Amino acid sequence: MEWMWYIIAALGAGIGTGLAGLSAATVMVPILIVLCPSFAGETGAYQATAIALASDILGSAVTTHTYAKHKNIDLKRGWIMLVCILGMCTVGSYVAFLVGNVVLGSFTLFLTFAIGIRFLLKPDTSRKDAAGRGEKLDRKGVAISLFFGLTIGFGTGFVGTGGGMMMLVVFTAFLGMELKTAVGTSTFIMTFTALIASVSHILIHPAILLEKWDVMLLCIAVATAASLFSAKFANLVNNRTVGLVTGVVLTVLGGSMLFLNFRSQISGIPQAAQTLTCLGSLIRYIIPCVLVLLLIRFLTKIPSYVFRKLLHIVAFTCFAVMILTAESWQAAALTSLIMAAAIYPLLALVENEKWYGRFFVEKSPGEIKRSLLMLFFVFAAVIAVAWGIFGNPHIAAASILMWGMGDASAALVGIPYGKHKIRTRYAVKSWEGTLAMFAAAFLAGTIVLRFFGGLNIGHAVFAAFPAAAAGAATELFSPSEWDTVTVPVVILIALMIATI
Repeated sequence: MEWMWYIIAALGAGIGTGLAGLSAATVMVPILIVLCPSFAGETGAYQATAIALASDILGSAVTTHTYAKHKNIDLKRGWIMLVCILGMCTVGSYVAFLVGNVVLGSFTLFLTFAIGIRFLLKPDTSRKDAAGRGEKLDRKGVAISLFFGLTIGFGTGFVGTGGGMMMLVVFTAFLGMELKTAVGTSTFIMTFTALIASVSHILIHPAILLEKWDVMLLCIAVATAASLFSAKFANLVNNRTVGLVTGVVLTVLGGSMLFLNFRSQISGIPQAAQTLTCLGSLIRYIIPCVLVLLLIRFLTKIPSYVFRKLLHIVAFTCFAVMILTAESWQAAALTSLIMAAAIYPLLALVENEKWYGRFFVEKSPGEIKRSLLMLFFVFAAVIAVAWGIFGNPHIAAASILMWGMGDASAALVGIPYGKHKIRTRYAVKSWEGTLAMFAAAFLAGTIVLRFFGGLNIGHAVFAAFPAAAAGAATELFSPSEWDTVTVPVVILIALMIATI
């Protein structure tokens, strides 16, 4: 099992290096010391850091070579950082050994996660005031290079991480470099810093080679191959694509590493543990659903409007999964917000791919990602109100399922059989579709309230009937992209009034 974690750690390190100049230790150290028992003990973190630094040497070298071929290195603006960092690496490495078991700094992990979010929000890093390649540093640039060069150099030697990420920040935010140039320049520097720091670690603690030589060779080979592949990819695509992929990689790596680093603390917080459990159950539900949808879409000739409603059914049944698996409303609401934060950038990353338009059926560009974002925010709000404030999760489940079943039925009946049209300001509907929505919503609400909410049949019918009617009426007069919000909210209000 440990060998699998070695490979995963090296793959993540290599991809991070090739795309964003990320230090291998940022990924490798927490995985090795948390998930691999052989790295437990007094010198475990020190050995893990040494292996990560050794993996950085070739990984950074092949990345640098790839970026250099595309002329994405600027040493005229990076030479001061190079000199300072090289000078302080050995000092940091020696101090680390004197201190003892050095654990990966949480600041670097938060920084990785934050920069990932930044690239997702603004993937294109092109700047109007960007410095030209080869332009000399001014006095401010020299001062910035000296300060950050000395601190980054010491930090790299001390914890074996943070160098690449900090250099990326300095080069892009302070010295005006374009993203690819910043990554190429930082990996050039990292090649030498990793060499010096890894040699220093091994000379200070030779047992690393004697005890972990096989792990080191495996990590070096895997990280180097992953670095080469991701660097070639980064230099073949445009800046926006690089920014988006970098954002996804850094966000996932940063979030994963933060979880590993604070796993013991998280497990001691009931709400955090409950949220992770709920999120895991939801992901286990979504993955097979997506696989089935892929097979249906690409292997059958199902009408587009029918497939669109299958997507909707998967989306709103996610809500039922959260309600059923969450131990508290906070866990369910947080799971919804996490899904919203994850899905939007993921769809933004792939929406320009050819298969995207064929798989998703969009009414307008970007409609799917916006709808799913709103949907999961609505899930969180409905849970917070119905379950959190009024203590009734079944009303929350009923409102979403009534909307979902009603919306699907409206399309499945109204599109092929809707002969009698209803023209509103926002769309053309049909009486057949509207009646189908009312009937499906009424049936779904009655079942949920009777068999899960504990109401008698009369009370369940009394509550579901006006809620279904209100939902159907609201859907008629809502803009198509906003019915995801308006319909379930109106149904929820009607249910709450009827069940007081």
